[in-house]
Amino acid sequence: MKIIDKINQVLQSEKDQDKTFYSFEYFPPRTEQGVENLLDRIERMGMTNPLWIDVTWNAGGSTSDITLDLCSQIQTFSGLDVLMHITCTYMTRDKVLESLDRAKELGIRNLLALRGDPPRGATDWIPIENGFNYAVDLVKFIREKYGDFFCIGVAGYPEVHLSAKSREDDIKYLKEKVDAGADFIITQLFYDNNIFMKWFKDCREAGITCEIIPGILPILGYDRFQRTIQFCKTIVPPEVSESLEPIKADDEEVRKYGIDFGVRQCRDFIDKGFRFLHFYTMNLERSVIEIIKGLGILDSQRDLPFKKSSKRSKEDVRPIFWAIKPKSYIARTQEWDEFPNGRWGVSRSAAFGECEQYYLLQKKINCNFEELKKLWGEQVLNFNDIITVFVKFLQGKIRRYPFSEGSLQPETDTIMDPLIKLNQSKLFTINSQPKVNGAPSTDPKYGWGPKYGYVFQKAYYEFFIPQELLEPLVLYLEKHPMITYQAINAAGVERLNVDKDDVNAVTWGVFKGKEVVQPTVVDHKAFVIWKDEIFLQWVDPWAVIYPQESPSFAFLKRCHETLYLVNVVHNDFINGDLDQVLLGFVEENRALIDSL
Repeated sequence: MKIIDKINQVLQSEKDQDKTFYSFEYFPPRTEQGVENLLDRIERMGMTNPLWIDVTWNAGGSTSDITLDLCSQIQTFSGLDVLMHITCTYMTRDKVLESLDRAKELGIRNLLALRGDPPRGATDWIPIENGFNYAVDLVKFIREKYGDFFCIGVAGYPEVHLSAKSREDDIKYLKEKVDAGADFIITQLFYDNNIFMKWFKDCREAGITCEIIPGILPILGYDRFQRTIQFCKTIVPPEVSESLEPIKADDEEVRKYGIDFGVRQCRDFIDKGFRFLHFYTMNLERSVIEIIKGLGILDSQRDLPFKKSSKRSKEDVRPIFWAIKPKSYIARTQEWDEFPNGRWGVSRSAAFGECEQYYLLQKKINCNFEELKKLWGEQVLNFNDIITVFVKFLQGKIRRYPFSEGSLQPETDTIMDPLIKLNQSKLFTINSQPKVNGAPSTDPKYGWGPKYGYVFQKAYYEFFIPQELLEPLVLYLEKHPMITYQAINAAGVERLNVDKDDVNAVTWGVFKGKEVVQPTVVDHKAFVIWKDEIFLQWVDPWAVIYPQESPSFAFLKRCHETLYLVNVVHNDFINGDLDQVLLGFVEENRALIDSL
């Protein structure tokens, strides 16, 4: 979605009149590990619902390809609208055109058009042949070539751009950028709000009427702060310098002061009626989030149990299986013209595509086999070795394992003890949710949807088990009439007690003036498609980190070939106790389990 449309939407919304919105800026890391860490951080920070995030282009365009790839990955898989920087530095018109064509092809709709810093190693701006000397020329070029396809933001300088002849000239150039087609302005960092407010007033008097968004850089550390203000020639209020001087050798105290100052700086803007704040994160998380919390504007309320992008705005139902691999689900369904809305149609199941883009991303992330062995075992020779990995993941001792894209949901804490016991008994859980009977939609663990609603869940477990346990499990579950189950192996051999056309809603919400919303379902046809993907994880990414002739590779390949994947739903969401049912099965079959 275009950022200017989002800005106008919230400004016109009656329910959002008292709400402050924020956005985050990141820069492309130089290593694949750095990219992985950044994507994880963006996922976490994205849970606070920023209005958008932006990714820098870097001096000299040296990371332009990484910027395009990052923007595409974030927009596609994280459900966030992305503002992509594009600069004039070392960029010919042909290169700009090539980059913008690719951005358009990737569905990127938002640009921050900048002249950019001098090339690395240079102190002054160096124009190049057939390039752009000023951001206004870049804005004109984008509008000339692409019309209104892109939303364009530009930079403003409350303390005046270093190359400007005067304050008046600088504001005149800013107005030229807006007149050329810029939709909004984000400012360079500053620490003196009085300087900003005087500049803001001058901009309005000069006829600049578009949204002007303050750019906030938290004080993250003394040395970093000093380098930044010296490089940018930033004016620092005496109060800040005096407060930092006695604590400059204590990094933690400097960070605490930076958070406190950031809260006060931003509160001043909110009190003056500013609705948008833009944070320069420096790819760090803690200080920005603490400032937002301190302001009381942190927005962690989910519209649905899953995050979706603007492109999928009407989507409101998914199979629960992909809750642990949402990026894969997005990749599989990104070619759909319409997304399920209101109910899950069984005909949809046949339309699942492959996820080549997703797997290319995973290959990049999972390429370091030695690092993965440290997480998943130097060798894996038996079920006890598998238990170790699964339990460590549940306990947070390893940050990822082969069967999930991210960390555990907060609600998992409420069933952690039975989960660990089940995994220690060779029921290797990969997905679960506790029963919920009418929790408030604002509940920090279970809540989603509009305020003043209620949410419900049926207890759900999904796990792998050794084939020797399948028949005893089926016989045990058949004693419980409110339980439905499906079991399947990699070859497609099934045991189930549901009709193959049944769709079971396992999460739903009741809200004022709306039909019941049912966002996650258990669907047999989708389960059959899902099993191919999730069984593959035993081999790739797990087994492939060991030599093909090794015992570890052979054992994990045997797991792929012989285990069964089972999902179980307890349909009594009021009095049912799926934890006790499955733990009862474990106790009844303890001797068999221990013998495997």
